[in-house]
Amino acid sequence: MHLLDQELKKMKKTSGLLQAVEWQDLVKLSHQDIISELFISLPWLLSSFGFAYLAQQNSLFYLAAFGCSFMFFLTGLRQVHNAFHFALGLTRQQTHWVMFGLSVLMLGSMHAVQINHLRHHQHCMQDEDVEAKSAKMSWWQALLFGPIFPLMLHKKALEVGSATQRKWIYAELTANVVLLVLVFGIFDNAILQFHLLAMLMGQCMTAFFAVWTVHHDTEDHIYMARTVRHELKRVVTYNMFFHVEHHLFPAVPTRRLHILAKRLDAYAPEVEIRQVF
Repeated sequence: MHLLDQELKKMKKTSGLLQAVEWQDLVKLSHQDIISELFISLPWLLSSFGFAYLAQQNSLFYLAAFGCSFMFFLTGLRQVHNAFHFALGLTRQQTHWVMFGLSVLMLGSMHAVQINHLRHHQHCMQDEDVEAKSAKMSWWQALLFGPIFPLMLHKKALEVGSATQRKWIYAELTANVVLLVLVFGIFDNAILQFHLLAMLMGQCMTAFFAVWTVHHDTEDHIYMARTVRHELKRVVTYNMFFHVEHHLFPAVPTRRLHILAKRLDAYAPEVEIRQVF
């Protein structure tokens, strides 16, 4: 009965927050915003390619290339995350093609990830929530779980996805296979090989960096998620760790979540903020 009372209090508080906090004005993106979102990962991708090229003469450049690849993966997640919620300022069809392109660049099917992510919002931290499996693990278990995580997402998406969604998934996975064959079997390009291996590593780290970090030890919290408040931390992570704000208002684009965070703090300053780091 005590647990039920806690859940009812959470629902009442969250319901009031959704009605009281202004957020609709943050949804619409300008043309400049849209262009920025579409190209936000490109400098990191090109920098990674450049350092990987230099690494063929001096292997120390691989460290810089890997750092740029990490940032490309982070900003790519920002792009595709907004695409999942159709918050890129594009039409739905254009958004689907953005997800297809990022599927090729980042490996895997972003439509499969989208299916699980929307289920995550619907069944947050419950048994049906495949995406949040690692959130209930210890940090080291989440890391070890990493290579299994993408496989589980794709399997679940094919089980529950619509016919149209499955077509996108198969198309994206086919494009992945073709790219891997071309890069490793035909052209033997060291730069592209490095990129794909870095993306594979990124996919294996997603269960830890994109799930565990923002949800661990929050099942008893009203928001069941973590966030950030330090200005430098939000800038270097491209607003990607405002997870409380995202769960409450998923239609708000990532670039505006820091504004939303200030409004939440003003509305409920008494609520404990559990930070990502």
